[in-house]
Amino acid sequence: MSLASWFRWNEPSNRISQRNPTEMVVETLMMELSWQIKQAEKQQQERENEYRKIKTGVDYGWLVSYPKQSYDISPGERLQLEDMCTKIHPSYCGPVILRFRQLITEYEPEVQEISRLFRSVLQEAAEKIKEEEEAKKLARQWNTKNKTSLSLTTFKSRSRISPFISDIKTISEDVERGTPPTRRVWSMPEFRNAKDY
Repeated sequence: MSLASWFRWNEPSNRISQRNPTEMVVETLMMELSWQIKQAEKQQQERENEYRKIKTGVDYGWLVSYPKQSYDISPGERLQLEDMCTKIHPSYCGPVILRFRQLITEYEPEVQEISRLFRSVLQEAAEKIKEEEEAKKLARQWNTKNKTSLSLTTFKSRSRISPFISDIKTISEDVERGTPPTRRVWSMPEFRNAKDY
């Protein structure tokens, strides 16, 4: 028995190709949520330490060890957020994270408020995806309607217009033929002498 079979690093990594894009989106977004919660906890702890230092006037932070408090989302809420994450298209994963980070920096929420903020960002993205799908659907319907209507208008007309063959009498034709001019019909009134009547 060789030692190579004991080490997993020799085996080819098929894990990435087996993963579903939806699972990757859910995992990425939930990791971002947990990271933001940890950062908010850290900032909240720093604020509390600053408050204590200002209140007492002395920094005992080096002496006191605070118990690790970690806020955790309830399992039901986590499942709801994961379900909402499955509705996010992979191409929207980056913009969702950017929007979430932007709102975190803008509002500086408490640890308990972060999951609600994350939920609102997911809802906003899901609505945007839905609107874009509806717009694409309408565009497809419009394109199919236009294709059928254009196909009806592409037939050729049987009557043709020839500029050289005309039934309209002109003065030059009468002069060329040497025939007496017939009474003309023009858009301008015809002026005749009183003798002609």
